[in-house]
Amino acid sequence: MIVGNEKSNIPNIYFHFCLDFGSTSRSPKLTKGKLERLFIMDKVLEQTFSVILRAGRTDDALPCGTILYQGFRAIAEQHGLAPDFPSAEFGAGMLTEILADPAVYSVVAEASDGRVIGSNFLWEGDTIAGVGPTTVDPAAQNRSVGRRLMEHVLQRAREKRYVGVRLVQAAHNSRSLSLYTKLGFDVREPLANFEGKPLSLTIPGRSVRLMTEADLAVCNQLCYRIHGHDRAGELKAAIGRGTAILVECDGRVSGYASEIGFFGHAVAENNEDLKALIAAVPASAELGFYVPMRNADLFRWCLNHGLRVTQTATLMSLGLYNEPAGVFLPSVLY
Repeated sequence: MIVGNEKSNIPNIYFHFCLDFGSTSRSPKLTKGKLERLFIMDKVLEQTFSVILRAGRTDDALPCGTILYQGFRAIAEQHGLAPDFPSAEFGAGMLTEILADPAVYSVVAEASDGRVIGSNFLWEGDTIAGVGPTTVDPAAQNRSVGRRLMEHVLQRAREKRYVGVRLVQAAHNSRSLSLYTKLGFDVREPLANFEGKPLSLTIPGRSVRLMTEADLAVCNQLCYRIHGHDRAGELKAAIGRGTAILVECDGRVSGYASEIGFFGHAVAENNEDLKALIAAVPASAELGFYVPMRNADLFRWCLNHGLRVTQTATLMSLGLYNEPAGVFLPSVLY
């Protein structure tokens, strides 16, 4: 049994959360009977607050997907926003894919009675690890479950010797912002969540086409020049799915996107390249992506072309981070 913050490993980890009754030197005089009652209360709370962390399994998709939907919906509705996901079934479908991905490390939180009450994910395919989605059952809030899930994946990242860990945090959720900051994450970029109809535009002097594996080396080099690291594993997977595109200017590659969407990222030499990638999304697709708000030219261009901001978010990092030497669009991870 592992108690408190000691190191631990999946599959079986037990964390007990107990009340701290403070220093008796500043407390009222405690009789033997009162001490016994406090001891009993402490043990009852320890049982109530017990949480087991274990490895995620494919059959966790439905309970975790339901919590994903309910958790994000609850915080969104508190701020008058539309839910991030349309249904619990959608959440379960998304987590089915994530739980089956060998490049993603998953951890699930269970209550002492075996109920799933939360989950978290560490995306391990590249130099920088990404975190999320991190979710806790609304009925299990205020028990430090989210903190334990975060501490666990960060310990995993340290054990795997990742030089950096990143995530994207919903800006309206002040509690998660505070938690991630306490855990060592720094705010890097304010983000605007854009949605709308595909633009069906062409940008003068730019041509866009699908990427092939023959383009990997040059695109990885471009990402390295801009961020100081590449996302080779993620980009190769996107080529396999058929979602990766690149933009050329004067016959050379000047930008690429693994996908123009929340699970895709893009890098480019300048905003005209990013505009070309965004404008190339086919009319049959749904358009939604993050834009760094400090990139005022691109932010304004998106607004002027009918795209709307539905939420704001925050890109945060722990460990290695370089100020980008070009322009970019982050994914829902980083």
